[in-house]
Amino acid sequence: MLLLSVRKTTGLATRLLLRPAVIHRTAALSTSCIRHNDSGKIEVLGSTYTTDKWTNATSAILSKTGRDLLHQPSHPLAILKEMIFAEFPTFAHYDSLSPVVNTYQNFDSLGFAKDHPGRAASDTYYINADTLLRTHTSAHQLELLAAGKQSNAEILAQAKNAQAAPANERFLVAADVYRRDEIDASHYPVFHQMEGVCTFSRAEIREHLRREAAASATAATTEALNLDLSAAQLLDTTQIGDTNPVQPEHTAEEVAFVAAHMKRTMNSMVVHILSKASAAAAAITDSTQVSSGAATQFPVRWIDAFFPFTSPSWEMEVLFRGDWLEICGCGVMKQAILDDAGMPDRIGWAFGFGLERLAMLLFGVPDIRLFWSTDPRFVGQFSPGQINAFRAFSRHPPCPKDVSFWLPADTEFHENDLMDLVRETAGDLVEGVKLIDLFTHPKTSKTSRCYRINYCSMDRNVKHEEINAIQDKVRDRIVSQLGVTLR
Repeated sequence: MLLLSVRKTTGLATRLLLRPAVIHRTAALSTSCIRHNDSGKIEVLGSTYTTDKWTNATSAILSKTGRDLLHQPSHPLAILKEMIFAEFPTFAHYDSLSPVVNTYQNFDSLGFAKDHPGRAASDTYYINADTLLRTHTSAHQLELLAAGKQSNAEILAQAKNAQAAPANERFLVAADVYRRDEIDASHYPVFHQMEGVCTFSRAEIREHLRREAAASATAATTEALNLDLSAAQLLDTTQIGDTNPVQPEHTAEEVAFVAAHMKRTMNSMVVHILSKASAAAAAITDSTQVSSGAATQFPVRWIDAFFPFTSPSWEMEVLFRGDWLEICGCGVMKQAILDDAGMPDRIGWAFGFGLERLAMLLFGVPDIRLFWSTDPRFVGQFSPGQINAFRAFSRHPPCPKDVSFWLPADTEFHENDLMDLVRETAGDLVEGVKLIDLFTHPKTSKTSRCYRINYCSMDRNVKHEEINAIQDKVRDRIVSQLGVTLR
């Protein structure tokens, strides 16, 4: 449901949601990095799909679909997943749903506009025009709600604890999600999210409101949840109003109850998990061996946000290394989703966590690529059910290479096409790609860009001869696939 990011993005569907909706879906066809399988077919997790002009899922990306990091008990992401699952024992837990979804599941069912930029091939990995690798776990919201309402045994059986919430009125989804994105230490084209949905019957809320005055609803909810927030430095000055409105289908009292329940639940979960991280950092006696990512105090604040499928909406942020790091997006679910699921008598809230960057914070992992490492010096550091601070085992010198080119005059250039091309060519040897110069010729009006590609292995030294060969391939592919002219 969200992408965790230090830059200003949002939770739930994240950075896709706050961009101006000016890129039409058809405009994505100009993406020059879209490539076709010679056979007209593409295989994903054992199933075969027909390719078309929308197909842009690369072999490097497709190779990640079967890694199942969330099912490796000693992996930091799996440890974090299980800790969050444990905080919600009355929710159904899903962690094995296929990443291949259709455009209705990923966009239309959630109210994404037809011209929303998240639909563009520059942002999303398409298998074909109607099928893609999910960009967020929210793609399963309607499916799981409807399965509960319709008693769909095939879907309900996929829950690890189906008896906990047999009607799927409350559930969590942990899964890998895929987005075309930049390359740096905190961004990766495959990451993992944790989705949470909790619904209440309108009768249940009305009964509560009859017993308690609206002014005491929050206090009553706090008492019912038995929360201890003493360990948190919480700041919440958000207000429900014209800029973050109540949906026409809901009353202010209903939203106050649902929002209070959601915030208190999430505050409790975050404080519990971050407290474990603080204890792990404090247990390390030799601080020189602990990654600088480890933290001991986590002030938390709430801010207003906007998402297509919740209103009102909020983000939760944690102060980390001097920056407010978004860890969650959430809100009161759009009633249309519940109506489409056959649940018009229920109101719900939903949240989304990005597991990678929360795990980076908790375990002190400095580079997101490490989560995909099979080096025993990394994977051997962690144990199921425990948060311990990552101990750096090496730091190999980087090997930077620059590439400059003139942009094509008649073709739209998407930076994510360049990022994908570099990933496909060099894999995880690339630590970062950064624009370092942008120039427009005063006479010809031609524009050039210069990017610095930082090659750096996580487990060995790289030689210039090896990197030069890779860089030559990158340069050749930039010309042939992006239509640029090298400088």
